[in-house]
Amino acid sequence: MVAREIVRGVFWVGALDFDRRLFDELIPLPEGTSYNAYLVRGSTKTALIDTVDPKYEEELIVNLLKLGIEQIDYIIINHAEQDHAGSLPMVLEMYPMAKVVTNEKCRDLLVALLQIPAEAVQVVKDGDSISLGDRTLKFFLTPWTHWPETQITFLVEDRILFPCDLFGFHTATTELFVTNEADAYRSAKRYYAEIMMPFRNSIKGYVQKVRELNPVMIAPSHGPINKNPKFILDAYADWVSDDVKNVVVLPYVSMHGSTQKMVDQLTDALIRRGVNVKPFNLTKTDIGELAYALVDAATVVVGTPTVLFGPHPQVVYATYLANVLKPKVRFASVIGSFGWGGKSVETIVKMLDHVKVEVLEPVVIKGAPDEAAVVALNRLADDIARKHKEIGIL
Repeated sequence: MVAREIVRGVFWVGALDFDRRLFDELIPLPEGTSYNAYLVRGSTKTALIDTVDPKYEEELIVNLLKLGIEQIDYIIINHAEQDHAGSLPMVLEMYPMAKVVTNEKCRDLLVALLQIPAEAVQVVKDGDSISLGDRTLKFFLTPWTHWPETQITFLVEDRILFPCDLFGFHTATTELFVTNEADAYRSAKRYYAEIMMPFRNSIKGYVQKVRELNPVMIAPSHGPINKNPKFILDAYADWVSDDVKNVVVLPYVSMHGSTQKMVDQLTDALIRRGVNVKPFNLTKTDIGELAYALVDAATVVVGTPTVLFGPHPQVVYATYLANVLKPKVRFASVIGSFGWGGKSVETIVKMLDHVKVEVLEPVVIKGAPDEAAVVALNRLADDIARKHKEIGIL
């Protein structure tokens, strides 16, 4: 990788991971990712903001050496997770006089995860700052924007925000800056859906705090740098709002075709009523695309056959993820079939305890759908359309 200058004396020194396809052994990465670290040179001191995944620690060190960095005074750690802080031991080995700067909770995690000596850490509080001479770094604590110890760093004089995981997205690109906002919007929304959505209520206040800082540039931990902060801040304001859209998300599995027929019937019925539908066959779906669709959907309908006495395991997995992601959906229901019995509906509804939804009467039938099932599915479509009209989105 090549270190690149963002503005005079501020450099990207991170690493690109073109081949990574899974994050946390959970999140698909169709476009790879980047681990962004930034070097800030002041007139008297130098600071490194975050490090990189340990797999790429040598590239980070090489970038610093190529820039002729003989001394680092401060290493700012915005987040203790390994893709941000994992190379910290190596950096401290190369620059032993550097002081690690972070908040108290992050210090404790660095000690636990990386065995960093507590005395190597300078603890900062919300609003604290350090001087680099002609430049100032100011810190704001933003707990529960992913982890409880996250913080953001603001380069005051240049008005560059280093927001950790906020406002970025997973992609590996040689472009230093965002050049296509349409592509960036989609990638950022998917990233928000997969990682940030559970913390929607916390993030609301931080979006306003960032607006008040009035940055001219946002340099996140993943993805290219944004030179139009309003674009991503407006997007986040929409995603974290309580507003939903006239969309039904319909994740499902069908083992022998009965549930598939029900999904097709309900999809057609909703289309006829002016409701947008996004079906996801869970045996084929990229889970990131399902999360993306959940960001502003008004309703989720889960389709499942019965396996022994409960829902299909892949439906259980998707329902669990939806529950922990905590989308702002207003309504939910279940459709599906069984052979001799089971408690699929009860299981799925109980699994949605973190999502505050109104449960609409499910449609669960024995065997293949008949005329009575069609009537029931039309009734469910009517219920959904009526609810969407009541909240003013249809």
